[in-house]
Amino acid sequence: MFGTPPARRAPAPAAAVPLIAVAHGSRDPRSAATMAAVVAETAAARPDLDVRLAFLDLSAPAVEQVVDGIAAQGHTHAVVVPLLLGSAFHARVDLPELLDTARARHPQLRLTQADVLGPDPRLIGALRDRVLDAVPGARPRTLGRRLGVAVAAVGSSSAAANAHTADVARRLALLTGWHTEICFATTEPTVNQAITRLRDRGAEQVLVAPWFLAPGLLTDRLVGTAPELMHANVIGPHRALADIIWDRYDAARITTLALSA
Repeated sequence: MFGTPPARRAPAPAAAVPLIAVAHGSRDPRSAATMAAVVAETAAARPDLDVRLAFLDLSAPAVEQVVDGIAAQGHTHAVVVPLLLGSAFHARVDLPELLDTARARHPQLRLTQADVLGPDPRLIGALRDRVLDAVPGARPRTLGRRLGVAVAAVGSSSAAANAHTADVARRLALLTGWHTEICFATTEPTVNQAITRLRDRGAEQVLVAPWFLAPGLLTDRLVGTAPELMHANVIGPHRALADIIWDRYDAARITTLALSA
């Protein structure tokens, strides 16, 4: 795949500290299947470690179930990596509360919450790759400024969070030279507003690029809003994503070891 980074070299052994990868969850079975594929690719990079998938809501297994299983096997430490693109309510409130409840049930088990995934520069590269996958034979600079990309994210009730997410579109433009605009599935600016802005800026071809890890009801809504346009795939399994997950795991584990010294 274009722009895929070289294979990572595994760091020193992690003393068998399990990794619990926590995804959002969805009623749409495609979402859970995609996140299972992401975690399978992540686990394959370091087969010596125990890697498990859990969900915050709507999908199984739940975080509580996975933590209970880890504790039942006698582990004394696990690193929890939120498979989330932003540090919003789920990362700052929901998951910490779940982990606090789990710690009360299993006082012998240390649970370390790692940082969220994005917006990591490698994820911006993965987003670019998905756009290129949607335009056969394309390369970033050959498309030049003829291409307009509506980067579509979930959206938040927090204007500050939305402004932070908008930086993803700006960074994609810096990486590729394409026209970009941010839009949201649940708030303004909408995908149609972004399309209008891109065409006003001179884009000859407009494409929607979902800033989502997995497909679901919201990505379907985006397609339904602009069915005449090309829509890139979600980020899904990508070597960059697996590398970022392991980087978040290693940073959290090393920090915990340093604090314990």
